Amino acid sequence: METIYDVFKQQVTMRPDAVAVMDEKKCLTYGELDALATEIAGGFPVKQPAKVGIVMSHSVEMIATILAALKSGAAYVPAEPSFPKERIKYMMEGCDFVVKDEGIQDIHNNINKVNDLAYILYTSGTTGKPKGVMVTNKNVLHYVRAFQHEFHPLPDDHMLQHSVCSFDIFVEEVFTTLLSGATLCIPSEETKADIRRLMEYIDRNQVTMLSSFPYLLLEMNKLPRIPRSLRLLISGGDVIRAKYIDRLRTQDVMIYNTYGPSETTVCASYFRVDNAQPLADGTFPIGKAVLGTSIEILDDHLQPVKDGETGEICIFGDGISLGYQGDVPENANFTTMPDGRRVYRSGDLGYVLPDGRSAQGEACQSKNLAFLHRKDKQVMIMGKRVESDEVENVLCDQQEVETAVVCPQTDTDGLSYLVAYIVPRSKRFSLNTLKRSLADHLTSFMIPEFFVTMPSLPMTPNGKVDRRALPIVRKEGRLYA
Repeated sequence: METIYDVFKQQVTMRPDAVAVMDEKKCLTYGELDALATEIAGGFPVKQPAKVGIVMSHSVEMIATILAALKSGAAYVPAEPSFPKERIKYMMEGCDFVVKDEGIQDIHNNINKVNDLAYILYTSGTTGKPKGVMVTNKNVLHYVRAFQHEFHPLPDDHMLQHSVCSFDIFVEEVFTTLLSGATLCIPSEETKADIRRLMEYIDRNQVTMLSSFPYLLLEMNKLPRIPRSLRLLISGGDVIRAKYIDRLRTQDVMIYNTYGPSETTVCASYFRVDNAQPLADGTFPIGKAVLGTSIEILDDHLQPVKDGETGEICIFGDGISLGYQGDVPENANFTTMPDGRRVYRSGDLGYVLPDGRSAQGEACQSKNLAFLHRKDKQVMIMGKRVESDEVENVLCDQQEVETAVVCPQTDTDGLSYLVAYIVPRSKRFSLNTLKRSLADHLTSFMIPEFFVTMPSLPMTPNGKVDRRALPIVRKEGRLYA
């Protein structure tokens, strides 16, 4: 069976002297990167490890260590050094050893057989403990083929490495680049923290491809112009809105909206947005399934719903991972259909665009899909069902708002209410004006009861809005006799 490292070695053979990876201190060719990975693997305290923990700052050495783990037949388990110590400790449980910037920390010295796992990524869990998604070499190679089919990376392409290692955008950045013969460019944390310095880095190193959360594209959209070297911007991990990219869409760059849980190996669908019209709520479709994947909109009994009707986004194909590490209840989201196909139930709701056409209007062989919201984000307010994401979409579409999130809360009587957290577009922001505008689009019980203005929204290390870090607005209930 072909592995990630097998395909990497093909690139080493074809272009040993081409630059594979660079950080702000050094760069390595494909031949040099392979040699360093081999040297690191030779220093592992276990000959055939099953899991290698990697807690390193982003550098050429980190990439080489990941390749060393894969070369040895192990799965790598990544964590950022900046993560809380107890979280890192939990994530590293079961690893044979952990590689850090300062060296190797031997843990259990487990005697394990070589397996097909490529990596384990930890995502948030409902129990408060993160869940480890187990992804195989086959899963990753599937996604590399899907990426190559859509975006056609070439040896002269340069991909920015911007994501934290524990999110699957990192997988996209690293493996679609190194398995296509292109160059991976790793800026320092200081460079990534300053949008202008980041753009200078991109310009200086002629970066052509960038994959990130929509919030980075929003920051780029505020600039007069982005570097001309960029040919492709990929947005994933959260909802992208038309107002986030209105200036970017006038520049000569392709922009894609993508969708896909970590459980199905990076992206399950693509949709090009730079030449498309948004949906009525200001968002874009999530598009069509990537190569080797199919997506169906199903009801609670895994039966198809009619086009245009809401159902759960269910994903099939070669990207579906082995599931979660350990015996956790969420493994029930991975199931088998009566016809034998394995499916991942995403917990996201969506629908098929009704006319079978793309947002650009041309006829298409397969239909585009739209994402609505999570199944678990519906609340009852004054006896009526409210989707907080629907309110959030309307709020973010207002001219006075740069970006915003809407969170449901519960008062002391157990009744739900909505809180809106807003980043205003200017200092002249007027809450009264905003509320009047919202009243044109939302019924009164849907308008958030509380509004909190903020200079920026807090972000998780993975780059998503950290809703748990938002200030909590408490409300006393009112008991009726």
